[in-house]
Amino acid sequence: MFQTLQDTLSRIAALDPEVIAIAGLSLRVSLSAVGLATLVGVPLGGLVAVASFRGRRAVVGLLNAAMGLPPVVIGLVLYLLLSRSGPFGGLGLLFTPSAMIAAQTILVVPLIAALTRQIVADAEDHLGEQLRSLGLGRVRRAAILIFDTRFSLVTAILAAFGRAISEIGAVLVVGGNIDGYTRTMTTAISLETQKGDLPLALALGIVLIAIVVAVSAVASLLRSYAMRAYG
Repeated sequence: MFQTLQDTLSRIAALDPEVIAIAGLSLRVSLSAVGLATLVGVPLGGLVAVASFRGRRAVVGLLNAAMGLPPVVIGLVLYLLLSRSGPFGGLGLLFTPSAMIAAQTILVVPLIAALTRQIVADAEDHLGEQLRSLGLGRVRRAAILIFDTRFSLVTAILAAFGRAISEIGAVLVVGGNIDGYTRTMTTAISLETQKGDLPLALALGIVLIAIVVAVSAVASLLRSYAMRAYG
């Protein structure tokens, strides 16, 4: 155990190229997925928060339920869609980083949308009547409330990033865990542990934990700033 820890720390201290490459791919995939999910989830959550329409409760319930979708099921459905016999097989995206980005995007869109809806709905309770008195439509009200709650929304987006980068099931199914191409930190940790390369697995685990802790710290700072600024 002592030797394993020593080898692990040596890899990290030496900025092992394999560790850097795997961590870099993980960051690229997760950041891309969260960026795309934000473009979809934030406007969707904001509009659901301010709109009144038949079936709204069902939509809210669906968003909340979708936050708990099993990642491996998302990966399986996407695999079927992207396989050669699937409707999008001709795109050649299966077992590529693009497929992994798509899987993580689908995974975190409901999370961002549901959290955005709750945050904007809370702001709507305080400011909605004033905004409606100005004759603003739903889209403009949603845009104003999204801007007003931007710091809280950033914490929600960071939470989505934490889930995306820690995910293993969906990316393993659609990415294939190909060495040097689609191997992320989570899939590499699983593989290297089975192979017995514990120093590499532990090094990747430490890097992953460091990233998640850093994201949590940033989210906490933003939340504190928002509370002081908007009291």
